[in-house]
Amino acid sequence: MSRTSTLAMVVATALLGPAALPGAASARTAEPAVAVPEGGALHLTGHGYGHGRGMSQYGAEGAARQGLTSAQIIGFYYPGTTIARATGKISVRIGADTTTDTVVAANSRLVARVVGKPSQSWSLPSLRRDATRWRLKPVAGGRTVLAYQVPGHSWARAKVLDGTAEFFAGGAPITLYVPGGSAAYRGALRNAPAGDTDRDTVNVVGLENYVRGVVAREMPSGWSAAALQAQAVAARTYAAYDRAHAPASRSYQTCDSTSCQVYGGVAAETRATDAAVAATNGQVVTYAGQLAFTQFSSSSGGWTVRGSVPYQAAKADPYDAWAGNRVHDWTATVTAAQVQAAWPSIGTLTGVQVLDRDGNGDWGGRIGALRLTGSKGAVTVDGTDFRMRLGLRSTWLKLG
Repeated sequence: MSRTSTLAMVVATALLGPAALPGAASARTAEPAVAVPEGGALHLTGHGYGHGRGMSQYGAEGAARQGLTSAQIIGFYYPGTTIARATGKISVRIGADTTTDTVVAANSRLVARVVGKPSQSWSLPSLRRDATRWRLKPVAGGRTVLAYQVPGHSWARAKVLDGTAEFFAGGAPITLYVPGGSAAYRGALRNAPAGDTDRDTVNVVGLENYVRGVVAREMPSGWSAAALQAQAVAARTYAAYDRAHAPASRSYQTCDSTSCQVYGGVAAETRATDAAVAATNGQVVTYAGQLAFTQFSSSSGGWTVRGSVPYQAAKADPYDAWAGNRVHDWTATVTAAQVQAAWPSIGTLTGVQVLDRDGNGDWGGRIGALRLTGSKGAVTVDGTDFRMRLGLRSTWLKLG
């Protein structure tokens, strides 16, 4: 489930924004069906990019350009909330590491230790000074093999550890090797249980360092300071919310992809985004004394979407339509073949009908449901499903 948009990636590569979550019920405003000739196409006009709940990232930049502070931006997009503070650590599953082991580059401060057992900690340069890589690999019985590699040789066992183990370098970055590449992370890199002998690599890192690795992955680092600060507050809150609601049985509290929010470790840090994180140090958004679910998406298109909590309000967004927002308005063409491939049970597509919208903005707002009719029958499709299967920017669209 994707819950945030990755705006920096949108700007660079036009990736899809996040999937929508259930929102408020829409009003029935069925429209005349649009006929689709055999082999034809639907020509669409739309607004915005993403689910539209909470902060519009393009809107935050537009607001900053009009002189709003980060606090005012947060107050506009999350009405009725207040600012509080959060500290501590967060555990992040590193999705690119698809192996069961955790392999890192040697460095002069590297330590291997067993989680929860302070006496079981080893300085790795002292164990093997000429090692270039170290590995934690699970074996049966909940144990972990600590191994090293020197140039020109295969892995050699150094110790067998009883329990979950991790690498730590006293706060210095650690380079993690993953299939096809590497990346550096602050904090600890844990070979965390995900089953009997299955493991996840989990980065256990301070909340502020985590946010440093998020902001530039979610918003262009060249944007206004106030927008970057608003993104830092939203990202910190989002992480703290995930941490507070993570299942106790799971070895991590959040992930590093659009299923949570995008986290790139040390490589994602920039001077401008680091400054935004420092300027908002510890700030999180709360509502009625509880952490807010600070969803955000690339562009509201000019109207935010009502969600399941009071601070996710449906209202006009006057900040989204600044000149640099290339996804405030958009067009797309979807062929009949694409629709048929996504819903093969309908046969040859003959028509599409919008059944309801949310009632906000142009054309009656975002689509709640559609009916696809074909030579073999018809199906009713959720607007978000229609958007995601066909690669559209949002559900706020008009059929043509």
